[in-house]
Amino acid sequence: MKESDSGLVSEELADRLTEVFDLVGPLYRRTQRKVEHDMSADGLSVGVRAVLSLLRQHGPMTAPQMARAQALSRQFVQRMVNDAAARGLVEFAPNPAHKRSSLIRLTEQGQAAITAAVNRERVVLRQAGEGLTGTEIDACLRVLTCLLEAMGDVDLD
Repeated sequence: MKESDSGLVSEELADRLTEVFDLVGPLYRRTQRKVEHDMSADGLSVGVRAVLSLLRQHGPMTAPQMARAQALSRQFVQRMVNDAAARGLVEFAPNPAHKRSSLIRLTEQGQAAITAAVNRERVVLRQAGEGLTGTEIDACLRVLTCLLEAMGDVDLD
């Protein structure tokens, strides 16, 4: 089959995107195990790390907002928030937009924990990315973003 100006023909496109999915699953699981192994000294789970990372990137959020952003159940995110709060990594703040859904924000200790975790991860990512170009990374991000958008929102509650 010949590639057209607009891209791959539909069957070949589906086959190539299947290759992407076949790599994303093992990548996710290996990364999760590595993060948990590396963070075990700090006592941070992957779930707590995800909460801290979201708050670092977006500022205060509610548990339902975090759940939607990560395509996780609200109950799971709430457990991770509670774990983080018990360790002094996050705190609850009044939410002017919703009385029953508190805003969750990083504490100084939480900010320090996620900054240290990201700095450790960046060392590994710099090594993993040696030889890749910005154009290749841009293309990867475009493909993964398109796939994520194509999957749409899933109600997990």
